[in-house]
Amino acid sequence: MEGALDMGKQSTKQIASNRKAFHDYFIEDKYEAGIELAGTEVKSIRLGAVNLRDAFCAVKDGEMFLYGMHVSPYEKGNIFNKDPRRTRKLLLHSREIRKLQAKVQQDGYALIPLSLYFSGPKVKVELALAKGKKLYDKREAAAQRDAKREMDRASRGRY
Repeated sequence: MEGALDMGKQSTKQIASNRKAFHDYFIEDKYEAGIELAGTEVKSIRLGAVNLRDAFCAVKDGEMFLYGMHVSPYEKGNIFNKDPRRTRKLLLHSREIRKLQAKVQQDGYALIPLSLYFSGPKVKVELALAKGKKLYDKREAAAQRDAKREMDRASRGRY
């Protein structure tokens, strides 16, 4: 059948990203997790009405939850809309959850959502195991970025 979609290929479409996380944390490792959402939340996310800025993840009773992610209420959702900042359950294997919980408790890491995207029809979250940057680390990173920008300008012949 010509023109039919190949079910083996999954397209990904990024919805939102947490750029502040790269500024505030050293990213050590990345994980992909599913997220449990209501129908109106998915419709709102399709419109791009989501914010990951102050979001973080934590383990509670052996399950991973996402706190602080803001999903704006769907305009046509009326009574079916949920609280925009409600806690959402993340879908990970229990061994992954135990491993991440051990890292967070022992080594002082944090679990930060980096991006939200569609993988086929499903919404996925990219999580990062991250360590917080100190103020001098942020200054150093900014100085390196500025120096690289200046070198690129000089190599192109612009000043």
